[in-house]
Amino acid sequence: VQLQASGGGLVQAGGSLRLSCVASGMRFRPRVMGWYRQTPGKQRELVMSITSADNINYGDSVKGRFTISKDNAKNTVYLQMSSLKPEDTGVYYCNVNGPNYYWGQGTQVTVSS
Repeated sequence: VQLQASGGGLVQAGGSLRLSCVASGMRFRPRVMGWYRQTPGKQRELVMSITSADNINYGDSVKGRFTISKDNAKNTVYLQMSSLKPEDTGVYYCNVNGPNYYWGQGTQVTVSS
């Protein structure tokens, strides 16, 4: 399984970005697809995830600002980020939870104040 994330970049505080992650080589239906964020000196933390039943889990810091969705036919998960804050800066990794955990290569999101 390979995960290709895209959509990161530099944005001013208050702006928006949309991340996409395409999973290829996946011969199973994932239990969970999601996004994690890592900043220097901190552990990787959950941003948002969505299950095969469309149940959503999220970190408290993004509640009301981020939205996660998926397209099962395209094996793609999206993260719509709005009202971005400088503390949202980090490397965003997409994750697929199936028979194993799979990680994408990460995409940098930088929010300037």
